Amino acid sequence: MRVKLNAQPFQILLMFLEKPGQLLTRDEISRVLWPEGTFVDYEHGVNSAVNRIREALGDTAGSPRFVETLARRGYRFLAPVELIPADRMPVDPIIDRIGAGDIPTPTDPSAGISSNHAANPSEPDPHPRMRILSTPEDLPKTSFPVVQTLFVLFQLMYLGFYIGTLANLAEIEGLVSPLPSSALVFRFLFVSAAVLIPARAFVLCAALFHAPGFRGKFLTLWPFLLFFDELWSLSPFLLLHHINFGLALACTALLVYSPFAQRSIVLMGAGGTQVPGS
Repeated sequence: MRVKLNAQPFQILLMFLEKPGQLLTRDEISRVLWPEGTFVDYEHGVNSAVNRIREALGDTAGSPRFVETLARRGYRFLAPVELIPADRMPVDPIIDRIGAGDIPTPTDPSAGISSNHAANPSEPDPHPRMRILSTPEDLPKTSFPVVQTLFVLFQLMYLGFYIGTLANLAEIEGLVSPLPSSALVFRFLFVSAAVLIPARAFVLCAALFHAPGFRGKFLTLWPFLLFFDELWSLSPFLLLHHINFGLALACTALLVYSPFAQRSIVLMGAGGTQVPGS
């Protein structure tokens, strides 16, 4: 059975097959996956890639049959691996055979488990959600100061929205009063701004001080922020006393994309630690 994997999980699987039963540390894996000078959350990236391997093989971390996690050390491939000599190769070149269910896997991209990017770039991604949200592999490599500065500016922009709203409640109340359920709209603006100020302050401080595991924490918080960011993308219309409708609509269109831009910037290394000498 052919099972498709993205490039990074495929590389890790090859490393497992080359050293069955041996410990592979996260540092060893990250050195193979990311060249020196790449700004990523290595731990989160390795964990995600290993989880994709488990998903492809029908394995679980709790009851591993193939990939075992060794706490604070790394991973170990449990199943026996049999090397098939070249003179016994079948017509369809499957090089290695894994025990525990006799699932065939390859040692090169032309074999049974293939890399989407290396072997079959034209075939659709088996994980459709990845077609909507970017993965680290989809994003360009950018210097740490650039992504860090952009991320901090995004947080300051939203803090400006919330503080500006609370500072001009009388003007905003008059602006929303003609709307249906104006009292509910006004209450939402007031409460959400008050709640989101500490949330944004947390994200900003975590990024500035390079909190351990920042990327994972932000991605966990992101769906919550996405919901409110999309609603607050309408905030330029609160300035209709100062700008025209067309400019407010244009700003709103840009703000709709803002939460997705922040997610991409974090995947590109914002909030992480800059690699020395890069």
